[in-house]
This record gives sequence, structure tokens and C-alpha cells, in this order.
Amino acid sequence: MRRDSISIPDALMTRREMLARCGTGFGALGLMHLLACNGELSATPVVDAPGSPGLNLSPLAPRQPHFPAKAKRVIHLFMNGGPSHVDTFDPKPMLARFAGQPLPRPNLRTERRTGAAFPSPFRFARHGQSGIEVSELFPRVAESIDDICVIRSMYADVPNHEPSLLLLNCGDARLVRPSLGSWVTYGLGSENQNLPGFIAMCPGGYPIQESQNWQSAFLPGAYQGTYIDTQHQQLERLIENIRNSTVTRPQQRQQLDLLQQLNQRHLEKRGSDSQLEARIQSFELAFGMQRDAEDAFDVSREPQHIRDMYGPGVHARQILIARRLLEKGVRFIQIWHGAGQPWDNHDDLEVNHRRLARQCDQPIGALLKDLKQRGMLDDTLVIWGGEFGRTPTVELPTPGANAGRINGRDHNHWGYTTWLAGGGVKGGHVHGATDPFGFQAVENRVHVHDLQATILWLLGFDHERFTYRYAGRDFRLTDVHGHVVREVMA
Repeated sequence: MRRDSISIPDALMTRREMLARCGTGFGALGLMHLLACNGELSATPVVDAPGSPGLNLSPLAPRQPHFPAKAKRVIHLFMNGGPSHVDTFDPKPMLARFAGQPLPRPNLRTERRTGAAFPSPFRFARHGQSGIEVSELFPRVAESIDDICVIRSMYADVPNHEPSLLLLNCGDARLVRPSLGSWVTYGLGSENQNLPGFIAMCPGGYPIQESQNWQSAFLPGAYQGTYIDTQHQQLERLIENIRNSTVTRPQQRQQLDLLQQLNQRHLEKRGSDSQLEARIQSFELAFGMQRDAEDAFDVSREPQHIRDMYGPGVHARQILIARRLLEKGVRFIQIWHGAGQPWDNHDDLEVNHRRLARQCDQPIGALLKDLKQRGMLDDTLVIWGGEFGRTPTVELPTPGANAGRINGRDHNHWGYTTWLAGGGVKGGHVHGATDPFGFQAVENRVHVHDLQATILWLLGFDHERFTYRYAGRDFRLTDVHGHVVREVMA
């Protein structure tokens, strides 16, 4: 072909494009084979990340982070559905002044149409030496406000549940990425090899996006969250097949030793295979859980005054179980409020928010005090929040979308609240602010990626260095975004 007949796009063709186009793509296939032979396409960690344990070492073996950490474990209290920040931890008196009237600014676009200002039906009061204002919905949590850092300037990308859940949990709203809990257990391992390093509790079923919220994605499967349906109280229903009624434990141990030897030979013939390694490890973990899980999940072994402190109900039980799991060395526990999106109150917000807060306020308040009295709060990071907040304006009736009662709020990703406690966080502190009506974060704004970077920093990781090589690229939780919010640190 003559030079002057080559089009501009062809003249700018890259080597990779040439391999893909020439010979109907066989050049690209050859390159893939060469890269695979050299191990360039295998899912292996980069040198700068915590080292991958060898085949003779548990993938959940404890490891050291990049630098000395403030926190060594995490409990994430997830109010899925989106609690209203202007009804919980971000008071806005201006809403009462404009009640039933349009805001003196245009309503920001959210998922559904909204109308006039909707003042909070709940009273706020100052608490603790810090004097931080908290809604009457959370009186027990407010008793520990001097240990809490309230971030009132959170913001996300879109006002929809599915992408916002994945953005918060996995760092990406669309693509398959490892969850925060998986990253943490990959980096730190676990202090108890007989229990999962990452546990997700949700009573009654799955939340929206189901197990994607605690997926390990391209990280080895050993780091995926283990789901527990905490609506059940009997151990056999909490964890299926937890007991073996046909053989003794010594006999099980002999069977497992033989199985491990056979599986090890199988693995050696196939080289590095993260999914196969995870499956082999799961047998050992299941055997260990038969011993430790019964004690960890049995809250009847707690003193009566501790059970009274947490209160009755499923949320008290699952939060108390979480504290027991933390004591036993589980690294990351995520507690969901319930199946679906219980805090998604497009109608009857006052009734529903009051009911939901009543279910979890006492146990959350008890958790903070209990961790503190046991000397665990200093190195346990507690996170509270949802995937976004709710609008300060009332949601307008939409056929097929709500009941049309005009007493609820739409999703609001422009500005909302998350709070942190323990684990090196500055207690009795408010960071950032939304506008006078609570619609948009305007002061010291904190994006979801900033929050993730901060959480990792408190756990001893530089989020920019904490990467995992997969398919020829170094991936990280925060992708190419995120800044550590040092103002929230003690």
C-alpha cells in the first residue's frame, strides 16, 4: 500500500491495535499466550502490597500493613436504604422557617421530583462536652457523642441504590471490584484461623445487590465476606452444616488431612489458581468453625447485665454477636439493618425512621460503651451510615413509585452524613457541612473515595500503594481517586 493512501487513523495505529487487526487477531492471541506463560496475566499481588501467603500458609494469616495502624479491626453499621441526615445528625433549622414553601434556591436533581421544604419532625439537642447536636431518634448513641466524629459533608455520584451501594462497598459503581472488607482482610489477614476474616450479617435475607456488596471479585476467594442471616437464633440455622452427627472430630480431622493432601497434589499440577486455593482453604475453615462458631454466636454466654445493656431484638443480638466476633479476632464485620432497603422511606418517614432507630439505637449505643469499657474502642474502627442521605424537600407523588402521601424524602447523594468512632478517630468532632438546608455538601466535602482512603489509612495502608495486580493492571479500592481526610484523625 502506498504511503499517501494510508488514512490518518491507520497512521496512528498502536502496536496493540496492529496485533488485534492483523491476521484476524491471531497476533493478539499469541501475545496473550506469551504473557500468560510469563505470569503477567495471573492475579498476583504487586510487590508493594502485603505479600501473598505461600501455599503452606493460610491466606488469612495475620500480616502487617504499610505503617503502624490506629485501628486493627472494623465494624461497619450499615443503615441500608439511606437514612435522612437532616433527621439524625445534621440539624437544619432553616427548613422549619421555609416549611411548606419552595427553597430560596433550585431543588437539586435527584431520582424523583421533590417539592417544598420538609422540616424534620424530630427534635435535636446538644450532647456531651462537645455539644454536638443529635436527633431524638438516637439518644443512646448521643451518650457517646464525645467518642464520635460526625462527617456532615459526604457526597456520592448518583441518587440510585445499586450504584451507590457498590461505590461505597467496592469503590466502583458499575464494574466488578473487591469490597472494602475483602481488601482489609487481604491486607491484614485475620487473628483467628477458625473463623472467617470478613463476616456480613443481614437479618431476613440479602440487601439490594446481594452478595456483590461483600464480594472478593479478582482477589482470592478466601477474602470474600461470609454471609450470616441473623434473624435465626439456633446455630444450625445461622450456619448450615455446622455440626457433623455421623463422625467424631478426630475422624473428621483424619478425613480432612487426606483430602488436603489430595487437593494439594491437584493444585501443584495446575500451578497458581486462586479459586482452587480458596476452595481448599474453605474446608479447613469450615472444620475450625465447628469449634469456635458455637461459642462466638451464642449470646446466652454473656452476663445478663451485658445482654440487658444491648436490649432485646434481632439487632441487639447481631451487634452483640459482632462484638464477640471482634474479640475472637475477626477482622471486618458488616452489619446491615435488614433485607432490601429498610431506611428507604419515600413515604411515612416520621413513622418509619422512628421505628428503625428504635430497633438499633440502644444496641449501637451499648456497643460503643462496651468496646470502650473493654479497652477495644481505641483500636476498633466503628462506621455508621448508609449509601446516601435524603432530600430536605418533600418527595412528590409519582405513580408506581410511592404511596403518594407526601410525607417522605427522596434519595440525596449531594450531601449526607456518616460518622466514625474509635480506631484513631477524633471524637467529639464535626467535619464539614452541608448548605443551610442540607441539600448539598459545601464545606470540607468528603467523597466516598476520600472516606475509603481514610479508613485504609487508619488501618495502616496508603491507599495509593495498596494495590493488586490483575489482568496486567494494578487495581486499588479507590481506583485513581481519593484523599485521606486527616482532619478527622485524633
